[in-house]
Amino acid sequence: MIAERALARSEEALRQAQKMEAVGQLTGGLAHDFNNLLTGMMGNLELLQLRVARGQLDDLDRFVSAAQGAGRRAAALTQRLLAFSRRQTLDPRPTDINRLLRGLEDMLSRTVGATVPIEIIAAPELWVADIDAGQLENVVLNLCINGRDAMPEGGRLSITTANHWVDERMGRELDLSPGQYVSVGVTDAGVGMTRDVMARAFEPFFTTKPIGQGTGLGLSMVYGFARQSGGSIHLQSKVGEGTTVCVYLPRHHGKADDAGAAEQLKLAATSKSQTVLVIDDEATIRHLIDEVLDEQGYIVINAADGAAGMKVLQSSAEIDLLVTDVGLPNGLNGRQVADAARLLRPGLKVLFITGFAEASALEGGMLQPGMELLTKPFTLTDLSTKVAGMLD
Repeated sequence: MIAERALARSEEALRQAQKMEAVGQLTGGLAHDFNNLLTGMMGNLELLQLRVARGQLDDLDRFVSAAQGAGRRAAALTQRLLAFSRRQTLDPRPTDINRLLRGLEDMLSRTVGATVPIEIIAAPELWVADIDAGQLENVVLNLCINGRDAMPEGGRLSITTANHWVDERMGRELDLSPGQYVSVGVTDAGVGMTRDVMARAFEPFFTTKPIGQGTGLGLSMVYGFARQSGGSIHLQSKVGEGTTVCVYLPRHHGKADDAGAAEQLKLAATSKSQTVLVIDDEATIRHLIDEVLDEQGYIVINAADGAAGMKVLQSSAEIDLLVTDVGLPNGLNGRQVADAARLLRPGLKVLFITGFAEASALEGGMLQPGMELLTKPFTLTDLSTKVAGMLD
């Protein structure tokens, strides 16, 4: 008994040490990457401020572009971290994955380069999957880039789709509940992975690439997306022969949602008489949305929290669209405000904006008709497109 207790204590101490090592690796890698990006943003903005103060107004675009580029990379890093932790905001819709891959083919070919031809092997009569199509595109892009990097001398990439009936035995192997799944697999003919590398492949910030050539978040993001979507991921690799990464996603029983799939609305300062109520506790974001929508000709009303927003909704003011942050302070979150607003104003259109997956705030179920989701950070075009699409 004493020996068993001692063994149990030793095993628990080992698990705790492994957890702390993983946390240290995560925070160290995160701090390194964000410090680089913040230096790029802050330095370029400081130079911009100095030039403006001196009256040197020529050639300012390069400082703005450099700061924006660092900001976009920081946004991408945040999304990968949220994907790994399974806390990103997903917008799942019934999706035809074969059609999605055909639409990606040109971009993938340009990204991986001429020395790495891509072959798409699409299963006939592929089932529909209920997934966030934009995030799946990121997954496929990440896997193709990893495959390209594993073939420094060039080689062929294959993207394969398939339908699967997962029974209990297969479910135990893949860590999936028995049922029907759609798979997307990416195969390269590269250097392959050793057993030790495979065991750590999904750890955040773990990478075998030279410093500066990879964040180590690609596969961890893929893993997090698959698990958050109700699926799983399977890795096969052999040194010198290549690697296959296969993502399993749950089947949707029904037709794919094609509504608005190819719609791309542009910024247009046309006069609109619609009124938008914006609720966000972050003043800078609230004022940014106000400026953008005002330039588009909308009438904008601002509120700093749910209680202030409810006062506007209870008034006689005409509101055509409610734009609300999900995580609001002082007792009322965005979903609660939206539900109360629809009791007062049935059919009111609602656009949720969030920088974090507030699962508890949205637990009233999936988004109802007339509700959309926009994830921070978003571009001005993203915001204008979403608002125009909902109101026009």
